[in-house]
Amino acid sequence: MRNTRIMVVDDELEIAELIKDYLEAERYEVLISTDGNECLKLFREYQPQLIVLDIMLPGLDGMEVCRTIRAESAVPIIMLSAKKTEVDKILGLGLGADDYVVKPFSPGEVVARVKAQLRRFHHLSAVPDNHACLSFGNLEIDLKAYTVKRNGESVEFTTKEFEVLRFLALHPNQVLTRQQIYENVWGVNEYGDLNTVTIHIKKIREKIEDDISSPAFIKTVWGVGYKFEGKDK
Repeated sequence: MRNTRIMVVDDELEIAELIKDYLEAERYEVLISTDGNECLKLFREYQPQLIVLDIMLPGLDGMEVCRTIRAESAVPIIMLSAKKTEVDKILGLGLGADDYVVKPFSPGEVVARVKAQLRRFHHLSAVPDNHACLSFGNLEIDLKAYTVKRNGESVEFTTKEFEVLRFLALHPNQVLTRQQIYENVWGVNEYGDLNTVTIHIKKIREKIEDDISSPAFIKTVWGVGYKFEGKDK
């Protein structure tokens, strides 16, 4: 773990240092930032393997920082916030955050979530070369490059949208519950608004289906979950 670099970004230096102490006790390398603009600069220089990111930051807020980083990298992002509303949770995850922790929290909980996200990220990155690219009819999914093409044209996906599609496509013709999708994509099972899965499925269908009212790829299995239909070429 000594070579695993983590950034902790929080405008409350005491909180950032507390999280740092706990992570360093687990032998992670940790860099602290207390400002959104500084965070982006350090992110590009430091290239961390995971970011713990507060929403309320001077300069750029955490939501904008998350959006910017996600456009450049698939690095896991755990967001921190004192806000408890479900809207904030869904918005944070929709921007590409991988997990969401509400203040006040125990440092041990943050460490546990860091470990879970790193395990998930390493698992998702370990794609065998013979499964690096999947093709279903007019749909092409490059699992290494995190890209999707439809009818030969590139389609823009957020990281979380791609990972939902990826998980479904790697289990074709298998019915998966929303809980299974949430746990495998977001990497947590302690809580979770399963409507987040529904929202992401809707966005994916809008991008890959010819007719979202009668989807060819992602089918709804009422009362159970979803099933990806298609045979890899």
